[in-house]
Amino acid sequence: MLELAVAHALYERYPDFSEGRLAKLRSHVVSRASCAVVARELDLGARLGAYETDLPAEELERLAQNRNVLAALLEAVLGALFLEYGFAAIEGAIVDAFSERIEYALTSHVDHKTELQERLARTGKQVVYTVLAAEGPPHDRRFTCAAFVDGERLGVGSGRSKKAAEQEAAREALQALGAR
Repeated sequence: MLELAVAHALYERYPDFSEGRLAKLRSHVVSRASCAVVARELDLGARLGAYETDLPAEELERLAQNRNVLAALLEAVLGALFLEYGFAAIEGAIVDAFSERIEYALTSHVDHKTELQERLARTGKQVVYTVLAAEGPPHDRRFTCAAFVDGERLGVGSGRSKKAAEQEAAREALQALGAR
């Protein structure tokens, strides 16, 4: 229902956008990272602690800060609200909660991986991403990835997830190709 509410809002607000652009916007707005941001804004991590009494405080704090836990918690809350009140009653609140993420996607977010893939596809080339390193404990990993095109390393990036590291590697690859 999150995807439906956001897709509906985007379609209504931007009827002249292409289907592809709307799909990219929706995908970013409902991503795990965006859900975690909204969960933080709604203070769901602290609310989780108010109801869970069996876990040690340190474990609750760690969970309340974890992006994946926050995103899953938000999705669970939305599911419960849907079951209790129905889609029509919660659609507006969902869109309101994600309105800043929609604005961010419209003005700031650039999907370097998709841009690189589309640019290379026009010339019949493909990009391959390779993890060069994964450091740190499981709850605080840092990944380094490289983007290879025709066996040549065009970009290297690092981030807290493989996806983030690949985005940075794609950004560097686009620079190497003169696209930025």
